[in-house]
Amino acid sequence: MDTVKPVKHSVAVVVRGADDAFLVVKRPDDPEDPLAGVWGLPAITLKDGETEQAAVIRTGHAKLGVTLAVGSKIGAKTADRGAYVLTLSDYEATVDGGTVSVPQPGGSMTQYTEARFTADPGILGEAAGKGSVCAQIFLDAAGRP
Repeated sequence: MDTVKPVKHSVAVVVRGADDAFLVVKRPDDPEDPLAGVWGLPAITLKDGETEQAAVIRTGHAKLGVTLAVGSKIGAKTADRGAYVLTLSDYEATVDGGTVSVPQPGGSMTQYTEARFTADPGILGEAAGKGSVCAQIFLDAAGRP
């Protein structure tokens, strides 16, 4: 008999800056994390009953220390992660208040070690190659391999 895997629903945020720049964040070094030390997009797992748009706003507060204005949905993708199925959507957003600062204090979730704006989508290539769904969605939408 097949067992149904739990589904983890997450969002990633493409925080837009000036001149086609977008925010990338670096994950902490963690031997358990296949994306440790890699540049990616800020992301968060939805709470029960939370909308994707509300999760985008929570990402700004909880992980970046800013207020985000939610833009359009870029795309979505599902990936089997072994113990669970990940469903992830990328959203565009802009900083509506505050200055990006990482890591945020007192977080029980993954906090980032660095953050910066870049106009080079290629910076997400390593993460995409290691299975980062949010990086894959972003690069697909940007027409990059």
